[in-house]
Amino acid sequence: MKKLLIFIAVLSLTVASKAQEMPEYIIKLMYTSNIISRFYVDDTDNNKITETGIKAMLKELDPHSTYTDAKETKALMEQMQGSFSGIGIQFNIVSDTLYVIQTTKNGPSERAGILAGDRIVTVNDTIIAGVKMERGDIMSRLRGAKGSEVKIGVRRRGIERLLEFNLVRDDISTKTVDAAYMIDKKNGYIRITSFGAKTHEEFASKLDSLNALGMKNLIIDLEGNGGGYLNAAVDIVSELIEENKLVVYTEGRSNPRYEYMSKGKGRFLKGNLVVIVDETSASASEILAGAVQDWDRGLIVGRRSFGKGLVQRPFNLPDGSMIRLTIARYYTPTGRCIQKPYDNDSIKYENDLMQRYNSGELTSADSIHFPDSLKTYTKRLGRPVYGGGGIMPDYFVALDTLKYTKYHRSLAAKGSIIQASLKYLDTHREEIVKEYRDINDFDKRFEVDETFMNLLREQSEQDNVKLEGGEEEYQKSLPEIKQQLKNLIARDIWDMEEFMQIYNKSNDMFLKAYELVKEKNFGKLMQK
Repeated sequence: MKKLLIFIAVLSLTVASKAQEMPEYIIKLMYTSNIISRFYVDDTDNNKITETGIKAMLKELDPHSTYTDAKETKALMEQMQGSFSGIGIQFNIVSDTLYVIQTTKNGPSERAGILAGDRIVTVNDTIIAGVKMERGDIMSRLRGAKGSEVKIGVRRRGIERLLEFNLVRDDISTKTVDAAYMIDKKNGYIRITSFGAKTHEEFASKLDSLNALGMKNLIIDLEGNGGGYLNAAVDIVSELIEENKLVVYTEGRSNPRYEYMSKGKGRFLKGNLVVIVDETSASASEILAGAVQDWDRGLIVGRRSFGKGLVQRPFNLPDGSMIRLTIARYYTPTGRCIQKPYDNDSIKYENDLMQRYNSGELTSADSIHFPDSLKTYTKRLGRPVYGGGGIMPDYFVALDTLKYTKYHRSLAAKGSIIQASLKYLDTHREEIVKEYRDINDFDKRFEVDETFMNLLREQSEQDNVKLEGGEEEYQKSLPEIKQQLKNLIARDIWDMEEFMQIYNKSNDMFLKAYELVKEKNFGKLMQK
């Protein structure tokens, strides 16, 4: 105790000169940290304790104020910036082995002669196959500084010896607009997966391409889009509405109201517009959907969006880690705050989507209730819209809970369907590429045969997936399972754009959006 008193006295002298400038809680934190470091019974990892403390403090604030360590921050920034340095492959893990799905066009792997279907088994003479290495660890070995070298060992079907490649890492672009195509002669489709630094550039390029093909109407798909940069959403809205219109505004205790206005002559100011959202569309997705809805520029189709209306500002720390602190809320042009309640109940907040499912909200619009106090009206047509938790679509599309059997859901949860498709490709890739001219030819003629289904049955047994409903459940599951297997083959032979062209043909959200966007009396639909 005597030593402790002496220590506290010394510490007090150290901070005395600044004590008047420091809040009491800061001094308390300093005392606590130093006491633990000096007197705890065992050696302590002060960095770990500090990080745990930071996370605990942020958890007391709201669900979206977060801390990331230096490694996590680097990965996050690569994703948001739209590029990183690596070898340029898309891959999956099959039986603890890295299996190349595709090589990036003109990337290091393609230039070196690596092919889809190759297995990467060593990286810089370290074995990565069959050792249950984490996906993140594999990625960290393949990525590195631009211009740095990496040696990889490859197993290729039909060649007994190990192939070795010396690759020079290069910048690899990551797409956030992963599909854009003409559905028919007049109607176009663009899918945005997130909002990063290059999203507007990608979106504008796709718009130009579709406009050149004669596009009159457009579907923007934001299903599963968790958001990203606010400015990217503002820039995209600027392509859809007239100049100098309010897109979104932010406001917080230390941040006075700041308005984001549409910026210029947009590429798609006329023509029918439908935006698809679902319960996982969040943040920047809701900015885009909210502005389109508030200005009566188009229709929103799907299910109530996530409800993230909090704005985070990144604060970089000296060791490369980062705090993303909520500094404001954002509001749609009509003044709606889209943030759903959180009330410092993190468990309830995290389980919100499950609660929506259990309450019937995902299957029936009648289960969704907004208080009149949250009602406001759109800018041009005066339609009623509501704040208080996500964007409610103009046209609701129920989640079809009867579409998938328990057996199908179990196969999907265990990854059996994906693994079976990869194994099928391993032996049939070359014949598929030779047999089908393009995605349309593939869509018309390819059928999942018994060989394919046998692979799936073997995989399901390996994954211990039980068929409890017998032959009846199996037959009921077949159509959806076969369609999913076909979709996965299309994705891995071609790309996400081709995958979406096939997938959308059975996607209820897309089918409703397509029905609406090609309607000749679209204006009347807006006024319903």
